[in-house]
Amino acid sequence: MKKAKMDKKIKINIKDKGKKTSSFRLRASSVIFFFLCSFSVLNAQVTSAIDSTSIKIGEQITYSIQVETDSTSLVVFPEGQTFSPLEMIESYKVDTLKNNDRFNLIKKYGLTQFDSGSYTIPRQKIIIGDKTIFTDSLKVEVHNVVVDTTKQGLYDIKPIIEVDKSGSNWWKYVLLTLLIIGIIGFLIYWFIWRKKPLSEEEQIALLPPYDRAKLALKKLDESQYLEHENLKDYYSELTFIIRKYLDEKVYDRALESTTDELISRLNLLKDGNQVDISKDDIKKLESILKRADLVKFAKSAPDVELAKLDRNTIDVEIDNVKEALPEPTEEEKLLDEKYKAEQARKKKRKKVIITVAIGVFLLISTFVGFGLKYGFSYVKDTIIGHESKELLEGNWVTSAYGYPPITISTPKVLKRVEVPMAEGAKSNMSVSAFSYGTLLDFFSVTVSTTVLNNAGENNIDLEKVSENSLKAFEAKGAKDIVVLRDKFTTPNGAEGLKTHGTLKIPNLTSEKLQSGKYTMLQFASQNVLQQIIITSAENDTYADQMVERILYSVELKEAEE
Repeated sequence: MKKAKMDKKIKINIKDKGKKTSSFRLRASSVIFFFLCSFSVLNAQVTSAIDSTSIKIGEQITYSIQVETDSTSLVVFPEGQTFSPLEMIESYKVDTLKNNDRFNLIKKYGLTQFDSGSYTIPRQKIIIGDKTIFTDSLKVEVHNVVVDTTKQGLYDIKPIIEVDKSGSNWWKYVLLTLLIIGIIGFLIYWFIWRKKPLSEEEQIALLPPYDRAKLALKKLDESQYLEHENLKDYYSELTFIIRKYLDEKVYDRALESTTDELISRLNLLKDGNQVDISKDDIKKLESILKRADLVKFAKSAPDVELAKLDRNTIDVEIDNVKEALPEPTEEEKLLDEKYKAEQARKKKRKKVIITVAIGVFLLISTFVGFGLKYGFSYVKDTIIGHESKELLEGNWVTSAYGYPPITISTPKVLKRVEVPMAEGAKSNMSVSAFSYGTLLDFFSVTVSTTVLNNAGENNIDLEKVSENSLKAFEAKGAKDIVVLRDKFTTPNGAEGLKTHGTLKIPNLTSEKLQSGKYTMLQFASQNVLQQIIITSAENDTYADQMVERILYSVELKEAEE
């Protein structure tokens, strides 16, 4: 029984041991694979060379970088002006050569310099996979061009010639804007404000009721109703003329009243001495209106001559009604003038409202259109104005500050500022600082170079320098400082410390603190400390773009020995 248990235990141990062995083999395989991959990158060879170490001013030399590797990792060569103090004038395509199981990648650059002297091409950074390799620095001598004065004569320096500054295309945009405004203004004038010629109907509508009635009878005579014996339409037009006249001058419901109602109303007005029209005239009107009703509704067909006679009777009755109407009083005339003036004001007010509505619609449409294309905040800031936006879109300046120089692009030229130091510190160090704005402004940039006279190599603690800079912020009233630190590498390969975060800055106009951002770069090289400090308002997209552009432009140059 014991033996059986022992056998079982032994089997289990063997099985477990097998598992452990397999796990060990798996881990060993991973380590070997990682080692091979690392060895593949480490096995890459990088060399650099120039075709000449001595050139004349403006002459081109070819700088080549050769990477020999058996890895399929991505190889990134330097780009941009990373060869300063030499200037890159051309970057050639990468040549790839295969030698058995290895690859040779050759990248060439055309470099030159326009000042004589001895220059050092700085080390260039090559990225292979996730590894970074630097080339060796190379010396180049740039010589002046010797001029044989016996063959080439010397001449005086030519005077300064004033050159007209080439104008920008701003006038084209102004002209286009004025053209669009002119077209819109012309259309508004033509369709709204222009005094349009009256149509025939509008001219007739402006006539007095009596004149309109006489003109309507004249047009009835010119019709061909009687020639075609169309008595129904003839009597309809004839009775409408007299009813319309009575409606405007005597009884304001003459058009909608029946014949009996209209005659009854005329008799009442006669009896009330409101209209001095005779009973005989009323009877004639009643006779014609009833005959017209029979023609229109009972299909009666009177003689054509009778129809002509009825037309003449209506003509006479219009004259009689006009004579029977009392002359308008001065008060009625004044009220009529006021009515006309009020109508004119209403018409003008309507034109103004339409014009303003069109203008507002065009402005809103323009704002929405540009907002959808460029962003509403951008359009708003363009119209109203934004200090950060104006700096971002202004003419930037690229310059070198201090010695050793810090080359940087900024929206404005940095001005030299005096840095207060104790008397004892002046003998140990020299500081040169340049700045635009201050911590209390919405945007500021400060560049400083400190040269320590008695410092040894690599004894500058960048984190301690960063802490001292943050204490300087606190001394100026900054609070709630959030600190983040990262490594930073300039485009030309200089490595340093980046300290960034947020803080609360005192407000000049109120006691409240305003939110802001800061970015500090510190670089140490032997006895030289170089710093760049940028502050900006929080939630300012234009300031963020400026900071990114400034950081990308930073280049450090070593002091020439």
